[in-house]
Amino acid sequence: MLYFIYNADAGKWNGYMDMLHKIVSPKTYPCHLCDITYGVFKIRPEWDAFLKSQSDELVFLHRDEWQKDAAFVEEQLPAIFEVREGKSSVALSAQDMSEMDLAELMAWVEGRRKSNEAR
Repeated sequence: MLYFIYNADAGKWNGYMDMLHKIVSPKTYPCHLCDITYGVFKIRPEWDAFLKSQSDELVFLHRDEWQKDAAFVEEQLPAIFEVREGKSSVALSAQDMSEMDLAELMAWVEGRRKSNEAR
């Protein structure tokens, strides 16, 4: 299972503040995962369609919703973690994700799915 952890907090107020931040100062917005998968007001249509086509379990959490594994307390967010057989690992770091656009993220998820099917 892949856990996508946003570098943003949950809740309406936080969502409004994120929208404002994206409008006023998009270059300083701290969550690249949010930035490439959501526009200012809603999910990007191509990401929405991609997610609906996925059969794998993909879990999306805000940083304040994520029960941090002790091994990853210091991990920079956003990041994607994989939980397999009760063990967690960083599947995609914030640094690696920061260099991706939406098409590359979708290709990464698809590639991960195919490699897991081969196992």
